[in-house]
Amino acid sequence: MCKRDLIVIGGPTASGKTDVSVELAKQISGEIISADSIQVYMHMNIGSAKVSKEEMKGVTHYLIDEITPNEEFNIAIFKEKAEFYIEKIYAKGKTPIIVGGTGFYVQSVIKDVEFVEMESDNELRRELENEAKTQGNEYVHDILKQIDEVSAKNIHPNNVRRVIRAIEYYKVTGQPISLHNEKEKAKVDIYNTKYFVLNMDRELLYDRINRRVDIMINNGLIDEVKMLIDMGYNGNLMSMQGIGYKEVVEYIKGNISLETMITSIKQNTRNFAKRQLTWYKHQTNAIWIDVDKLGFNTDKIMNEMLKRM
Repeated sequence: MCKRDLIVIGGPTASGKTDVSVELAKQISGEIISADSIQVYMHMNIGSAKVSKEEMKGVTHYLIDEITPNEEFNIAIFKEKAEFYIEKIYAKGKTPIIVGGTGFYVQSVIKDVEFVEMESDNELRRELENEAKTQGNEYVHDILKQIDEVSAKNIHPNNVRRVIRAIEYYKVTGQPISLHNEKEKAKVDIYNTKYFVLNMDRELLYDRINRRVDIMINNGLIDEVKMLIDMGYNGNLMSMQGIGYKEVVEYIKGNISLETMITSIKQNTRNFAKRQLTWYKHQTNAIWIDVDKLGFNTDKIMNEMLKRM
């Protein structure tokens, strides 16, 4: 059976994925599926650097403004929705383009990753969540290190939700989740995928991130978070744990100063970008495009992609 075409555009935050993906979609008659874990939420626009209607330029986008901030969204839900939209795009005779920096979301689709159904151990989960709050994230991360060293290396201590899930998986199944992930990773790509990663000089990237954060603050990020809280979306929600949102929540609570809040958002975003690049290097056989060497010119970047298709 002939594999169908699928385009993926990945890259760290602030690398210019939005503009390039829209121009490419117009060029090849494509439609875009967002693989961003925050842009999927309604009302969370500034902090997620959500693509605007103007920026879409008439290109249909999916998984943008799909759910409310208190609804659950995870990799399994993403995969189910993305596969539905991929089929919808093919039915129109168009090419699906998955765009976003959440690499393991993309991997779940192109490798058709299976998610093991397992009984949740809610008591264990609550216990670990409490320990993370009282003893610190590193304490819970150390528990994971004892039972699954591979996962501990791959999951950042601050990603408490994934750390707890990995511990819970081990306790419930008796096997490390890294073993399951390794088996899934070995699967072949079910599409004829062209996977592009936008890259640039690290210092340039960090400068772009810093400037983007300043723009978000000037555009009203603090007011956006206040609005979300007024709507009843509290800081404990998974959606509100996104970078840019959790720091503003701490500022609004009076726990940190404005200066510390801005510095933290910039630092956390830079660290996240670094982890994204590391993930792409180790988990994909992507085609890397150095956008700085192309002068950040959208047409040149797009033409470079078209040459590699």
